[in-house]
Parts: sequence; C-alpha cells; structure tokens
Amino acid sequence: MKFGITFFPSVGPAEKNPAEYYDECVLLAKLADSLDFHHVRTVEHYFFAYGGYSPDPVTLLTALAAHTRTIRLGTSAVIPAFTHPVQLAGKLAMLDNLSHGRLDVGFGRAFLPDEFRAFDISMDESQTRFDEGIAACKLLWSQEDVVWKGTHHAFGPVTSLPRPFQQPHPPVYITTARSIDSCIAAGKAGHNIQMVGAILSREQIQDRLAAYRSAWKEAGYEPGTELIQLSYPAFVDEDGAKAREIGAFDDARNGEAISQAVRSWSGTSSKAYPGYEKLAEQLIRPDLDQKIAENQILAGTPDEVSSQVAQIADWFGSDVILSLGVHTGQVPVEAGETTIRLIAEHLLPKFG
Repeated sequence: MKFGITFFPSVGPAEKNPAEYYDECVLLAKLADSLDFHHVRTVEHYFFAYGGYSPDPVTLLTALAAHTRTIRLGTSAVIPAFTHPVQLAGKLAMLDNLSHGRLDVGFGRAFLPDEFRAFDISMDESQTRFDEGIAACKLLWSQEDVVWKGTHHAFGPVTSLPRPFQQPHPPVYITTARSIDSCIAAGKAGHNIQMVGAILSREQIQDRLAAYRSAWKEAGYEPGTELIQLSYPAFVDEDGAKAREIGAFDDARNGEAISQAVRSWSGTSSKAYPGYEKLAEQLIRPDLDQKIAENQILAGTPDEVSSQVAQIADWFGSDVILSLGVHTGQVPVEAGETTIRLIAEHLLPKFG
C-alpha cells in the first residue's frame, strides 16, 4: 500500500491569502517528499471556496516539482471540457519533463453548473468532451503529425512539443465520484482510476471496484497492474481527541464550501448528470463519529488510524493507493505536518 497527499483547498480570501496557502502546500509537499510519500495531487475548480484556489493544477504542481525530488505529481483532475486538447497535452507534457517523469494525469468531467456556464459549454456535452479530450491528448503525446477531427475540435497535422518524458505518455487516471459506468469505461480503456472514498459507502466502493477490475481483465489487461487511488481526509495526532476536534472543524467548513458550490444545481438539469438536480438537497452530512466508524474520514491516534487503514486494505485490497487530504487551508498547517510525520513514522513501515 502506498500513501500520498491531496491538496483540495476549501478557503477563500476571507479565510486565507492565496499566497500563504500555496506556501503551505510547498512546505507540506517538501515534507512528504522527504518522508518517501508516493504522490501529491491537486484539483481543478473555479470561483468558490470549494477548490477555487486551484484553478490550474499544472501551475501548482510545477511549483511543487521545483521543490521536490522523487514524489509523484498528480492532477485530480484536469478538465478536458475547459481546455483545448492541444494546449492541455502541451502543458502536461511540459510538466512531465520539468519533473523528469513524475507526472500522473487524472482527467475529470467536472460537475458544477457555474463552471460550465462561465466557459459557455453545455453540460450535456461533458461526456463527449471528456472522452475526446483524453483520446486527443493520448494521441498528441504518442504520435507525430496528428490529425484530429472530432465533435468539438479539429486540428492537424500537428506534432505536439515537448514530447512527454514518460513514454508513450504519463500514466492516465480517470477520476470518478459516483458513476459505476465511469469505472467500467475506465477498465475497458486500460486507464487507472481515482475514487473519492470519503463520499461512498463500503458496499458502493466494492461494487465499483469489482466492476472496474472485471472490465480491466475482460479487456485483456493484466490483472494487478491497474492503479487505484482512494482519497480520504486524514487527521492524525498523538492526542486522538485533538485529531478528531481538528477533523470535525475541517469537515464542517468543507461542508459549507461544497454546499455553496452545488447550490446552482437546484435550478439546473442535464441529461449527462441524471439526478444531480437534487444534489443541493441531498448534502445531509453524517457527524464525524459516524464518518470515522465507516472509514470515510481517517482521524485519531496513529494506532486508531492504523486500524482504519488495515480495514480499508481488507475491504478494497492491499494494493490500493491512499491519497490523504491533509490540508484544505481551514486548519493550521502544523496539523498537516503532524499528520504527515506520524503517518510516515507509524503507517508507512507497517503498510508500505
């Protein structure tokens, strides 16, 4: 089992200056790198406290690449619908070279109506833009004199520069929140997968992973070579009560941030997102104790969190990669440092 960290900001100018938040991300990424963590990831979102301090993950990851040596750098995720594939493939290949082949590319569809409106893109087109964007990027990375004639873009012949450091291209992940169809499609295409363990039940994750692994095998890919990342908020302290207190505060503030971001779904519907029009009213969040009991949040002493991780490994496989949300900007950066150090001291030797 491997451990990485995720930066998913949930702050705005009223809570923290963005330069301060980015400085804290650099500090934590350097620490995780020095302690042999597997990866650091960040998101793409706009406008809201919910992820809005990370409108371009490539920019932040490029800064982190300059301050680290071995840790992998992951997008979680870039949104093909919002960027021309020629530009997206080029800047990702640039980061792959700047990091000397440490890039993992997660692609996502996006789901917030306000973001689609700002880019003047129909949400009904999200799936085709997603599929075409991934296919076009992979073609631009791996071939020369590329000609592309798709539903949304046409270009070529072009040879994208720079060529990726990793050949034929960086590892590709599909980021999925709830859709089991997305898991099956990822398996059929031979893509790795990123899932948000914090929002799904044990049974939901098991069903999706079973469908994904089955599709992967049926498509002819070697079982066991797929990469699966599961993300969870994590708060670890020698004082378990302190860890849970920090986690409760952070979880409540994150809940406020996502509630603001999804509010526009109450007046929106899209055939590409069935049922999402009810998302705003469905965000009834269980209390922290329930989330900890169901392993949707990792919080407590090193021994307590170790027990949670052991159960996650038993449920989903010891080969999954855990991506831990250690810093949203809501709590002091020192809490993130403590979590990273204690995981490195107590969990990496046991599970790594």
